[in-house]
Amino acid sequence: MQDTDSTYESNLKVHPHRPSLFRRLVPLYAVLLALLLITLLLPFLNINRFQRKIVTSLSESIGRPIHLDQISLTLFPLPGLTIENLVVAEDPAFGAEPFVRANTVRATFRVGSLWRHRVEFTKISFTEPSINLVETSQGKWNLESILLQAAKLQAAPTAQARAGSAPRFPYIEATGARINMKRGSEKLPISLTEAEFALWLPDPQEWQLRLQGRPARTDMSVFETGAVQIEGTLGRATSLNDVPIDLKGEWRNAPLGGASQIMLGRDAELRGSMTLSATAHGTIGKSAVQTLLHLTDLRRAEFIPERAISLDIECQGTQLATFHSLSDMRCSWPPASLPNTKTVALTGSVPDLRNLSSSSFELGTPGIPAATLVDWMHVASARVSPDLTATGSLTGSLFYQPSSQSTSVWTGQLLLSNASLTIPSVASTPLFTGDLMLHSTQPASDRPRGGRQGAPPPLRDEFTLSPIPLTLGEHDSATLEGKFDDTGYSLHLTGTALPSKLLALGAALPQLGDGLASALPPATAKNPVHIDLTSTHPWGGSQTWHSTDSHPVAATPRHHPRR
Repeated sequence: MQDTDSTYESNLKVHPHRPSLFRRLVPLYAVLLALLLITLLLPFLNINRFQRKIVTSLSESIGRPIHLDQISLTLFPLPGLTIENLVVAEDPAFGAEPFVRANTVRATFRVGSLWRHRVEFTKISFTEPSINLVETSQGKWNLESILLQAAKLQAAPTAQARAGSAPRFPYIEATGARINMKRGSEKLPISLTEAEFALWLPDPQEWQLRLQGRPARTDMSVFETGAVQIEGTLGRATSLNDVPIDLKGEWRNAPLGGASQIMLGRDAELRGSMTLSATAHGTIGKSAVQTLLHLTDLRRAEFIPERAISLDIECQGTQLATFHSLSDMRCSWPPASLPNTKTVALTGSVPDLRNLSSSSFELGTPGIPAATLVDWMHVASARVSPDLTATGSLTGSLFYQPSSQSTSVWTGQLLLSNASLTIPSVASTPLFTGDLMLHSTQPASDRPRGGRQGAPPPLRDEFTLSPIPLTLGEHDSATLEGKFDDTGYSLHLTGTALPSKLLALGAALPQLGDGLASALPPATAKNPVHIDLTSTHPWGGSQTWHSTDSHPVAATPRHHPRR
């Protein structure tokens, strides 16, 4: 007996504060008892008695009428509510179609809040909802009133551990969503499908959001479109323009064929891959925007060139009027962050993104190597001679500015200086050396700025190709000049040439040679002839050459002295 007492006393000394097993299991017993009571009482609870109160509370929180078919109380895996056929009505100013429609919504409780006679939700999950984002002709969005209503509600951060005076904001998510775009009552063909959405409150003054999905069109089948992801923060404000934003988005791994169908409604016949990333920091009314466009393996659809083009274009500027206007826009290729590599720069502004003819741009280059231009030609057409080489540097600027209230025109000039063009399959010596200039018919400073009484009629986009001397015989030359406008272009070729050499040049440069053979006078390859030919080529059509004179052009043999 003495030994037993000593052992007991020894255990007390080793574990003086060790609770009994029963005391340690009391919390578990309490939880199990609570679950048992809830399970037994659940069949006797009629949650539909509180349906009107729940609907009223939800309607007041977002400022829109809400309709639903049924609410049921569920216990597992967590206590909560299941709402069937939820409809969030639209503001009549934006149309009659619902703002949100969801077949199933699951809302889980914060169990601890039930003991304080206040219901807090930890998570609200929408399954395959349909959401309509509507913009009016005045530039108003249907999200504006919901954002401002949410800004009025006081809420604690979603992840706050302990309850406070303000209810904690729930984690709101949607899976398998479809987001439709509407302009007034017209539903646009562009939408976001298979969308995943999440919204929570990490700080009392801002919401964190995340959205990702796949762009789609309702008027055509587009198989591969890449994925769009947007994430960032929205702050509280009393007006939409003042809502602070810090957003970043990315449209990644988009095939150019599918991307062009999404943006243009047609296949632009381009192939390759596109990734477009963007950031916006400031407010919805005014923010700094930066974008980076990354294109890889850029080529035409109808052939695979030996070497495709990959490039990065960086842009930055300021968005105004809730993303309806861009100012101080500056773009560069390659990106300006790379020193001493700027090849093309674009500056300008877009006062109204819904009316691009109001835009003004300047596109300039301090020098694009002629070899780069030849690489672009090989990507643009499979028929350009693979052995065509060129030297020189392209400089100049083009201007795009409004000429009237409804039209804009391009002006300016481009100069390829110290240039040479060699095609060994045509001739071992250069076919052209010197400068090549393309310039508008009227300088930008002399253009009329439309709308003034008595001003000349608006100009058309029209450029002139200055005369280019071409060596098309042993000692013979011809001159090529042309005009380009918004309907197409025309070329004028005059002088003396060997027909065989001229046809070889046309085969190496199909943009020049298409239809040329039918217009040449009958002559042997050894005899130079006098030519005076004009071509017409409407954009999207075929090129035709014809003799400027109404009668056949006579050959003019060249006599060489005896050796």
